[in-house]
Amino acid sequence: MKTIHGSICALATPFRADALDLTAFGALIDYQLAAGTQALVVAGSTGEAHALEQAEYDRLLQFAVERIAGRVPVLAGTGTANTNKTIHATRRALTLGADAALVVTPYYVRPTQEGLLRHFSAVADEGGLPVVLYNVPSRTGCDMLPETVAKLAVHEQIVGIKEARGDAARIAAVVALRSAAFKVLSGDDPTCVQAMLAGADGVISVAANVAPAALRALCDVSRSGDAARARSIDAELADLYGALGVEPNPIPLKWCLQRIGIGSADVRLPLLPLSAAHHEHVQRVLEQLHLSAVQPRHSSAA
Repeated sequence: MKTIHGSICALATPFRADALDLTAFGALIDYQLAAGTQALVVAGSTGEAHALEQAEYDRLLQFAVERIAGRVPVLAGTGTANTNKTIHATRRALTLGADAALVVTPYYVRPTQEGLLRHFSAVADEGGLPVVLYNVPSRTGCDMLPETVAKLAVHEQIVGIKEARGDAARIAAVVALRSAAFKVLSGDDPTCVQAMLAGADGVISVAANVAPAALRALCDVSRSGDAARARSIDAELADLYGALGVEPNPIPLKWCLQRIGIGSADVRLPLLPLSAAHHEHVQRVLEQLHLSAVQPRHSSAA
């Protein structure tokens, strides 16, 4: 199992006229690798996984695995609201070449903590891939408590957690569970510095899509314990974190990627492109970070 740590990008999925834009996706992957991103997530929530047809998911993941060619770990989003479906999705990701599965807590159905324990244990037992747990209660309506995480962390196939709750108490409770075999990753850009300075192993980041070099630098100095430099870089990125949250993810992100030359701003219904009222503000944030037109325009349907 390749080590999963540091700056990890939750990749957006570029579309053009409601089709996958693999030219743009390849450009996004290349942009990440050139900037030092240390692992990549394909078809997570930022990648609009639940808007993908099965054939699209397969093509996207296979394309990413081939493009990355073993240079960094590839995590595939495989979580669903049902255990058997999640196991089958994880097995499929294994056959397509993923290194690990990023498995979100079952959304909408609101399982108990015992249900979560059994769900993730079954996926780890039967899915065939190392599992990174993903807790994001703001999206799922389900909060996996640290006590449950502690029970799962001893499973040899469960290798880490992406914890998207950014409050200090939760960060401390989850970081206390980390070990050589169980990595703790922030899932919340605005508080990732706090998590890493507390001992987290890295961040699975939305902002890394547009600012991968800055996120790599942020992770490096945070994990080295240079708190002053980490907080300085984090302050420089604060406006970007805010801009990426003006509408639901990945709406602002897709608009930003278009502005820097990677793909279009297209999202799939029920999401809509970024409201015009936000364009000037978000563009100004990109310019402040010198992120406008960092790539030649890459966008063609594939």
